Amino acid sequence: MEANGSKPVQPNRVRELRENRLMTQAQLARKARVALRTIHSVEKGMACRMDTKRKILLALGMRFEDKDQVFPPLRQRVSDDLLRGF
Repeated sequence: MEANGSKPVQPNRVRELRENRLMTQAQLARKARVALRTIHSVEKGMACRMDTKRKILLALGMRFEDKDQVFPPLRQRVSDDLLRGF
């Protein structure tokens, strides 16, 4: 956890993919059957449950198997950070 009590930020491509599909956050939330604030949080990089990831992927017209393209695994994020020099 971060010093402010929130979970660490985890980059993902949800906003990019949603915008490419010309969807609003509210439309994605409705289609995924999750709360709008969930979409807000996910797009800001906050952690979410695997079931939430599945719902978002399906609402974006993707397969669950494509999850690593949207939600990079932790080891990939750490590796990317190290290559960028943090």
